[in-house]
Amino acid sequence: MPVGAMDRLNNRMNASGEQGSSKAEGFEASVHRIKEQVLPRLLERVDPEAAATLGKDELAEEFRPIISEVLTELKINLNRREQFALEKVLVDELLGLGPLEELLADPAVSDIMVNGPDQTFVERKGKLELAQIQFRDEEHLFQIAQRIVNKVGRRVDQTTPLADARLQDGSRVNVIIPPLSLRGTAISIRKFSEKPITLDMMRGYGSMSEKMATCLKIAGACRMNIVISGGTGSGKTTMLNALSKMIDPGERVITIEDAAELRLQQPHWLPLETRPPNLEGQGAITIRDLVINALRMRPDRIILGEIRGQECFDLLAAMNTGHDGSMATLHSNSPRECLARMENMVMMGDIKIPKEAISRQIADSVDLIVQVKRLRDGSRRTTNITEVIGMEGEVIVTQELFKFEYLDETPDGKIIGEYRSMGLRPYTLEKAKQFGFDQPYLEACL
Repeated sequence: MPVGAMDRLNNRMNASGEQGSSKAEGFEASVHRIKEQVLPRLLERVDPEAAATLGKDELAEEFRPIISEVLTELKINLNRREQFALEKVLVDELLGLGPLEELLADPAVSDIMVNGPDQTFVERKGKLELAQIQFRDEEHLFQIAQRIVNKVGRRVDQTTPLADARLQDGSRVNVIIPPLSLRGTAISIRKFSEKPITLDMMRGYGSMSEKMATCLKIAGACRMNIVISGGTGSGKTTMLNALSKMIDPGERVITIEDAAELRLQQPHWLPLETRPPNLEGQGAITIRDLVINALRMRPDRIILGEIRGQECFDLLAAMNTGHDGSMATLHSNSPRECLARMENMVMMGDIKIPKEAISRQIADSVDLIVQVKRLRDGSRRTTNITEVIGMEGEVIVTQELFKFEYLDETPDGKIIGEYRSMGLRPYTLEKAKQFGFDQPYLEACL
């Protein structure tokens, strides 16, 4: 072990296990205290339903005189900066998502995790840190959770204490409330980046090499069937969005997800979303129902946000029946494991097919597996691009085109590695040839 590694372990052993609490400090705390006094009086004078019909700026205009009136009553004097901050906080409280608004507006924050009213963590540049925001109490936090899920026609209450939803910008939200969550309502938000990330940008960030980017661009344009595999938060959806940029604008693309978060950069794109069951447990529409329906909608490509179960079989069928260029993401740690998981998913269903036939179907349908990983320094890398060649006996044969090799670590914890091309002639060259990309594809891979 390098010097210092054992010291790090000892420091961790001796650290106190106390939980951090995200208390606002200084200026923010004083604005927060004033807000607590002003809000009840403000609500007496404002009709919340009428307020909800106004935009934020209009509401701020309407509020200004009322807030001044309330402050005079309470004998509180504020300077311009404090008054402006107070207005913003009050408008967020009535129209927006309260304390979460400032985190959602911060472009450096990629994930927001609320663990009950007193503790909120955020992820910045791949690292977790405590956020300086706080909710009044559990009821306040629960109301904000309700507001998020109600907007997309879902609900969260004692009978359905779990909910998946999305914000208007496409950010994905998960809410879980007591009694399942023991520390109060928990909200997890995976933020959606404002500007669409392209393969060139990913290459610029160092998450793939020049040749890998070229190879993926050609794979996207040549209608190869691609499965993007990786762990939670490794950037699968981002990669799917970036690959979608290479789809011909003349193709009809249908995306299917649990909570619609894909943002395709295509003119002819139709997003579909599943529906949870109602109070009686009826009326659920699953991903599988949507895949079967999508096949009747004359799609050129079907893109699945994530495959988790038996819909895998329907996607493979789609890939085999003229919807080549279909893509999906799934959770797994390596390309081989990805294939094994696909086999398991098909077997989860009620389809009685021998395992060998399932493997053959996968080998015939999938062209490329793109493996993405979030390394421990917080960077997201494309670690493998693997081709699925076919069957040999009962085993699916794959061939690796590119891989990321770990070399070393800098003193400040950054991981150094290199992207290696395996120098093999790609098996999917034939597909690239039909679109006239065979020469650049071969050059990128060799």
